[in-house]
Amino acid sequence: MVEVGLRPRAEESSGVDHLTYDEVKAAGERIAGRVRPVAVAPGDDGGRVWLALEFLQHTGSFKARGAQNFLLAHAEAGGLPAAGVTIASGGNAGLACAWAARELGVRATVFLPETAPAVKLARLRSYGAEVRLAGSEYAEALAACAEFAAESGALTSHAYDHPLIAAGAGTVLEEIRAQLPGLDTVVVSVGGGGLFAGVAAAAREHGVRVVAVEPERSRALNAALAAGHPVDVTVDSVAADALGARRATALAVHAAQHDGVRSVLVPDTAIVRARQGLWDERRIAVEYAAATALAAVEAGEAAEGERVAVLLCGANTDPSDLAATR
Repeated sequence: MVEVGLRPRAEESSGVDHLTYDEVKAAGERIAGRVRPVAVAPGDDGGRVWLALEFLQHTGSFKARGAQNFLLAHAEAGGLPAAGVTIASGGNAGLACAWAARELGVRATVFLPETAPAVKLARLRSYGAEVRLAGSEYAEALAACAEFAAESGALTSHAYDHPLIAAGAGTVLEEIRAQLPGLDTVVVSVGGGGLFAGVAAAAREHGVRVVAVEPERSRALNAALAAGHPVDVTVDSVAADALGARRATALAVHAAQHDGVRSVLVPDTAIVRARQGLWDERRIAVEYAAATALAAVEAGEAAEGERVAVLLCGANTDPSDLAATR
């Protein structure tokens, strides 16, 4: 389906598989004043490495940017149906979609597996979303979401595989650059690749290098680069709750094929250590997904003398295991 007045999803776009800087810039103008500007904090090395604290964003992750951009763009084009928006996701994308819909006065219907924890159901409902449970796995919830959209006419959103979602996520790089003049490199965790695709589009415009970091056992983008196209991968990582996409978006694969981008894999042990270190040293509790980016920097995946920003992308996590180790 091609959406009226809007660019279609990457896999339905007749070969258009890339994101442009103009799309990121338009997203920034569209969502200005509707999201929290990212804060940055210095590392412990005299100002070489900085932490971009995007986990302070509405709903606890960067996903709020893309959700706002997606719904606002459809509203501008007159493409918001009476049935509202629907998404299959019990994670950060579902929370962001429900929040953005509430902010715009739009109905949101979120599909989750019947095994979803009660805390997620409660938080989604706190944003005013209608929550529907279907099946025991995400795939079954996704199928139920598609059926609902076909029957109701609701607009279907996606966790990462849409240019409007990716462009919204990419706006964070513009804000980081404004606070860190002379930025050389940004380090980003990658799941399905929406955040990376948006950040890479903006970074390429400004000559900023990008390090795309994935867990060794959840490497959808890295595997796609090796194959030359998106492929399915097995997912078995401590960060799989947020970086568990089995296939990277074509938007991310195209972005990663440019100069100035490096794909890096880190083991789960390094991810766990980086997350624990953030708590022990700074009392910052983030998701394993956010710690994945930092793990790469701690492993030396940033050149000496560079000014580096590490994007800590989300904090929807249970912090009880952090304190339990001390």
